[in-house]
Amino acid sequence: MSLIERVQSILLKPKQTWPVIAAESADVASIYTRYVMILAAIPAVAAFIGLTFVGVGAFGVSYRVPIVDGLVMMIVRYVLSLVMVFVLALLVDALAPTFGGTKNQIQALKVVAYGCTAGFVGGIFGLIPSIGILGLLALFYSIYLIYTGLPVLMRCPADKAGAYTAVVIVGGIVAGIVIYAVSGLLTPAGRMGGLAGMAAVGARPGNVAIRAPDGTNVTINPGGAADAAKRIEEAGKRMEAAQKSGDSAATGKAMSEMMGAITGGNATPIAASDLKLMLPDAIGDMKRNSIEAGSGQAMGLGGSTAKASYAAGDRSINLSITDAGGLASMAAIAGWANITMDKETEARIEKVHKEGARTIHEDYRKDGSHGEMTVILANGVIVQADGNRVDVDMLKKTVATIDLGKIETMKAAAK
Repeated sequence: MSLIERVQSILLKPKQTWPVIAAESADVASIYTRYVMILAAIPAVAAFIGLTFVGVGAFGVSYRVPIVDGLVMMIVRYVLSLVMVFVLALLVDALAPTFGGTKNQIQALKVVAYGCTAGFVGGIFGLIPSIGILGLLALFYSIYLIYTGLPVLMRCPADKAGAYTAVVIVGGIVAGIVIYAVSGLLTPAGRMGGLAGMAAVGARPGNVAIRAPDGTNVTINPGGAADAAKRIEEAGKRMEAAQKSGDSAATGKAMSEMMGAITGGNATPIAASDLKLMLPDAIGDMKRNSIEAGSGQAMGLGGSTAKASYAAGDRSINLSITDAGGLASMAAIAGWANITMDKETEARIEKVHKEGARTIHEDYRKDGSHGEMTVILANGVIVQADGNRVDVDMLKKTVATIDLGKIETMKAAAK
């Protein structure tokens, strides 16, 4: 089977393809040279092109990574991704008995190598950094691929595949942080502020706590991984049934459900005009000097945003409300919603904490020169305030000018 055929089969027909993969004769060298080393180049090269030649930008300011730095980053990212596949395979193999499976290093490597196909292919979105978040969709589909592959290749009971997958994903998160730390030591950009010396330590059951030498404590709760895999599996069954029936309308609907399962939801965003009405005319003595709202759609996933700027003298605040629509749940899983953080230095404080179903991120300088506050609401809508020459209390008052409860009830119903 050719590389393209294998990619297509594992992405479109994973349940039929895993038994074929399980029966194939292979070794570490063949899996790497014929598959992993080729596909792993996609995100590395795409990111190099996107960051070096396309660039990233916001608010009229753009930045491109210098070509030499970009080349170094590309090589380091590529090599470390190859290492990560092998490390995760060792984890899959070591955990097999815990979940009623059978240890087999080659089969474990197959699970990770072929399970990561969606993530590798999705790395193509790195060509355009502004839509790079769409690559997360592919990563979520890789979770499903691993979930369906574990029972076949590692021979674990189907009812334990969800928990098995969740633990593997935790390992992936930790490995990713370690890779970030290592790349920070090796790349020019990373040496400016990379993390190093990370260590995973115990936390509440189901959580992973990470402690950095600078005093940062981060707790990650990956509990949603197993549930996401189950949702994707159910959507996959409906899509397979629709394809067999030959009903194109049913197939289209099933594919939409699959996309919703991958993102964690399939909701339409709140209208940008409604979000715009939530922004106040003034914040204290700071008058609003600009306001805008907009919406967009790509790959069937829509989003809307409204933002305004306020100023008085040398003090200024930017306030925005963003509804990522179908991406909201994915953002919650992938971002702060499952993370807590508490960090304090001589000049700066950064916290991520929960208030009920909401997640709040605070990052501000003690001298009041700059601060940011972000709130992820229960329905995935994001409210953000950042300001210059304002303290954290002012940022909290700014966010309080918006009726967060009303926004949570405004969320459009799922399609």
